[in-house]
This record gives sequence, C-alpha cells and structure tokens, in this order.
Amino acid sequence: MTPLTQSLAVAIGGALGSLGRFWIGIWLAPLSGSLPVGTIAINVVGSFAISFFGTLTLAHGKFGAPELLRVFFMVGVCGGFTTFSSFSLQTLDLLRTGAAGRAAVNVGLSVVLCMASVTAGHLLAGQLNGGAVQVVQNNTEEEA
Repeated sequence: MTPLTQSLAVAIGGALGSLGRFWIGIWLAPLSGSLPVGTIAINVVGSFAISFFGTLTLAHGKFGAPELLRVFFMVGVCGGFTTFSSFSLQTLDLLRTGAAGRAAVNVGLSVVLCMASVTAGHLLAGQLNGGAVQVVQNNTEEEA
C-alpha cells in the first residue's frame, strides 16, 4: 500500500467523518443550551466507533480487514468525525465567560463518557472477535 493510496483513503474518510459531525451537530443543536451536547455526543460515538472497529477488524481476528480499510475508517472517518479540538475550544470559551462549573462538567462528562464508550466498543468487539485484546495494529491507527 503506497502512501498516496493511504492519503487518499484518509482524505475521503475524513471528508465523510466531517460531514457526519456537521450534520449531527446541526441535529443536536436544539439540545445544546448551556453545554455543547452535540460535541459531547460526537466524541462519545466516535470513541465507541474507533475502538469497536479497531478491535473487530484486527488482522488475526474473525473479521480481519485490509489495512487500507482500517486506515480509512480509524484515521479518516473517526479523525474527521471526532471533535476534540471543538471540545477544547468550547471549554476555553466557557472558562473565558466565567462558567467554570459548566466547563468542569463539560470536561468531566466528555472524558468519563468517552472512556466508557471506548471501553464498551473494545469489549463488545473483542467478544465478537474471539476475545481480541488489542485495538490498534500499527502507529498510523494509533494517531487517529
């Protein structure tokens, strides 16, 4: 697999992930009053998706997938979909406007829910994949 092929897979996946983030953000905007609910939800779903897919599609598992598909989804789609930079900016904005309590709730919910989600995705896919214990196979996937 050439770096150009991988780059195209990441670019296409990133575009799809970004569009998904955009539309889910619009859909959840009415719920985002004092907290960025859309960003939290996107990060939770993205955390589950990257660990579930990563664990389920390991090369030595039941559902082994080609490395290009893994890079497309884990680095491209999940990288474009999850919004940690948005989370950080929104948290800073809450702090700057004097809403330290809401900023703390935003950080707490995001970290706890995303860790729970990434753990759930890994455990579920591991069970489906014959007890797999790893998620990533190489450093490229880990950078997602």
